[in-house]
Amino acid sequence: MSNALALSAVTTVLQTCLGLVYNNPGSALGTVTVSAVAPDIVQAKVGTGSDSGLQVNLFLHQVTPNPAWRNIGLPSMGSDGLTRLKNPPLALDLHYLLTAYAGEDTEAEALLGYAILMLHENPILPRELINTILGSVPNTHPLYSALSTTGLDTQIEMIKISPATLGREELAWLWTALKADYRPTFPFQVSVVLMRNQNPSVFSLPVLTRNLVVQAGPPAQLFQVQPPNDQSPAAVGDTVTISGTSLASAPVGGSTVVSIVNPKINVTDQFTVPAGNIKDTSISFEVPEDPANLPAGACQVSLLFEDSGNNIQQHTNSVVVAIALSISTTTPPTAAASGGGTLITLTCDPQVRSNQSVYLILGSNAVAAQPFTGSTATLSFQFTPALAAGTYAVRLQVDGVPTPTAVNWKFTPPNSLVKV
Repeated sequence: MSNALALSAVTTVLQTCLGLVYNNPGSALGTVTVSAVAPDIVQAKVGTGSDSGLQVNLFLHQVTPNPAWRNIGLPSMGSDGLTRLKNPPLALDLHYLLTAYAGEDTEAEALLGYAILMLHENPILPRELINTILGSVPNTHPLYSALSTTGLDTQIEMIKISPATLGREELAWLWTALKADYRPTFPFQVSVVLMRNQNPSVFSLPVLTRNLVVQAGPPAQLFQVQPPNDQSPAAVGDTVTISGTSLASAPVGGSTVVSIVNPKINVTDQFTVPAGNIKDTSISFEVPEDPANLPAGACQVSLLFEDSGNNIQQHTNSVVVAIALSISTTTPPTAAASGGGTLITLTCDPQVRSNQSVYLILGSNAVAAQPFTGSTATLSFQFTPALAAGTYAVRLQVDGVPTPTAVNWKFTPPNSLVKV
């Protein structure tokens, strides 16, 4: 592939080829200047009448994406934003104006005749010619030391030249925008230039075996989550029901696996659903007791259907379920005076990560957890000023997901209250 200097390289090759055509011993025109700048710059420098020399100007007036290569894809990155997955080339078509400048009769026509004939007889620029020209660019060229490394001669597509057609209105608009007087001009197109940075990218591993399974009927799809007790969050031990279609799609001898993913902390927990909990239109599972691996917060739940060899045969869409923290009843919260306030320490289930936002809500007061590193099930909360003696409704909130409220008013104090 070519690098970012490919456009300059194409213009340099064309400019050199035109110079060889005009300035050879068999030419009847004498000395001809071949330039590659905007027409208004040429017009400002060229003389008038017999004082004007012969000049041909090559002007790249438009660059467009190549239609045949346009669907090759766009550069893409992995979820980390750093790993390049695709590094497709940028394919471009170059649109040129070849303009002749002369001060005597028929000289402009002669200039165009030589140039057009050269382009007609060389519709494809040979790789050897490109390599030779770019390798011998004179040191007066502003990019002479860099053009030889463009890689234009080694790209997959060869450089092809074809005539173009511009209507009267298009020509009029173009020369008006150029702020230059119209001179005899021949438009043509160069295709295709492939540019790409040499960025390292990740390629998928080769496929060693193919295990294709054809299954009749519609694919399994999840519709809606029915949390326990008609509450939004689900805690450890609660039963969650998900409605859908074709949920009994596990192969004979296989299993249905629930995958719970927390995309914020990049934690996944997977477990097998008992066959008795699986129906064609619904599936239910109990939030497992897995403190270290179960992600709390707003999670995505999907189903994996595996065969007897634990190979995944189908992966459903995902639906959102809120997994809340539970306060351990075996280790009740403790309250102690600290720094002019009240320090409450408690144990939660499942564990939380340091990049999660955890709050303890006592009545209507909320305090963020004390800083910690890694994963932990023990949290401390500093309330300032000190809390007054009494009973408070206790709730935990992780990443916006609060602990389910289930108060049993038959007891005194209610089950969801704690005395501090």
